[in-house]
Amino acid sequence: MKIVIETLSLDELKQMAASTFGDLVKAVIDTDRELIAVDAELHSDLEALLLADGSKQKNLWGINLYPEIQGDDFVGFDSMINMRPSQGNRSRGIEDAGIRKKIIAIAAKRIKK
Repeated sequence: MKIVIETLSLDELKQMAASTFGDLVKAVIDTDRELIAVDAELHSDLEALLLADGSKQKNLWGINLYPEIQGDDFVGFDSMINMRPSQGNRSRGIEDAGIRKKIIAIAAKRIKK
């Protein structure tokens, strides 16, 4: 597991995918601090890592990164940690378009293609 504070190369992401799920890397993004935690079997492990590092629960969202795919499908919004009825998110996806847009921007900033 790793918190990406600066940047991560696409090649590093591909290596992580190859050593775990093959085509994807699980990640959790802190939309406030603009950090990404990557490379774990479960989103909840990455969530715990960021919480221990000072992140706030309400700002953490689980995503999947697909390093072999370009464009809009590079980021997938499917994680159990996203189910938050108290924040108006009742699914494993991310229902708020503004949050999805911010996550895509943070991923583009932290992952250099």
